[in-house]
Amino acid sequence: MELCLQSVQEALEEIDSEIIVVDNNSIDDSCKMVSEKFPKVICIRNNKNIGFAKANNQGVTKAKGQYVLILNPDTVVAKDTFKKILKFAKSRQNFGALGVKLIDGKGTFLPESKRGIPTPKVSFYKLIGFTSKSTGKYYANHLKENETGIVDILVGAFMFMRRKVYNEVKGFDERYFMYGEDIDLSYKILNKGYQNYYFADTQVIHYKGESTINDMKQLRYFHKAMEIFYDNHFKLNKIYDLIMRLGIKVWYLLKFFRLKRKEKEGISSEKLLYFGNEEETFNKIQSLKLDVKQYEFTGKKSLDNLEEFIKKNNIKELIFDNNNLTYQNIITEIVKLKKMDLTFKIHPKNTNYILGSNSSVTKGEVCIFK
Repeated sequence: MELCLQSVQEALEEIDSEIIVVDNNSIDDSCKMVSEKFPKVICIRNNKNIGFAKANNQGVTKAKGQYVLILNPDTVVAKDTFKKILKFAKSRQNFGALGVKLIDGKGTFLPESKRGIPTPKVSFYKLIGFTSKSTGKYYANHLKENETGIVDILVGAFMFMRRKVYNEVKGFDERYFMYGEDIDLSYKILNKGYQNYYFADTQVIHYKGESTINDMKQLRYFHKAMEIFYDNHFKLNKIYDLIMRLGIKVWYLLKFFRLKRKEKEGISSEKLLYFGNEEETFNKIQSLKLDVKQYEFTGKKSLDNLEEFIKKNNIKELIFDNNNLTYQNIITEIVKLKKMDLTFKIHPKNTNYILGSNSSVTKGEVCIFK
């Protein structure tokens, strides 16, 4: 969460705004961290986990601005993200909600950034892996990843909308505990006659992608969410409903057997590169791993030479230091270097840890310095 809040504050420096954190009874002293390091942030502390939908409704109730942004704590925004989406939203008269180009910890585009309505037909094509421009509507394939345009469904990791619209559709349906509530909210906004947009002109890191259903408890939440959505919007007759429920059960079983396939996380055991000028931080990283190099830089010319340095030294993982690079710089470099099949970690400013994720299907890891 600290990394997210740092990037958000950096992006809000010239914008009249407020930041509201809703803590669902976390066990990692998140509220204490927020109060100590981000004293201007409003922190709502719940004594139990009330779920994603209810917690976000709770936060929006406290909000005073014309616009609201639902943002996951496992995200990193660029410095110009909010300026760009505000400008875009104000240029659209029938604006409902907006999502942005999400990338995972390796810089790979997350297709759930733009989606279509998961009708039975659309969901079936996704289930069997048949995707084309005409059939691949689950991921709104009528738009390319770098093409801004109208879409139906947005992902809850980043949903920007007018507070008036959010209240008009009565926010998230609180019957959803986890998963599905973003689809339902997007669909309700469409049904009120507003337009939803995928905005490709800014990139946001989302460490935990939509595929991160990594235990049976989460899988059950998703399974229940699918049933609620179809009962809400597609219920027709007993035969149709039976077929739909059977389809959902098949999906559930397929996911169940895939849970065992997990990608290894952690700090790379191969060659590391520390991308920063903080000698103390470099020494701490070096104490964790023997084979780590430091790349010193002073400007754009040095940045342009980074790729050559990586190849020459056979680097496998980069650690970016936010003390020397803005989050926008870091996101830009991650996207630029993604073709080199590297993994990336970030050292947030004034902290004693590095963190990151090696893919969109794993939670990632925090490594604390001793």
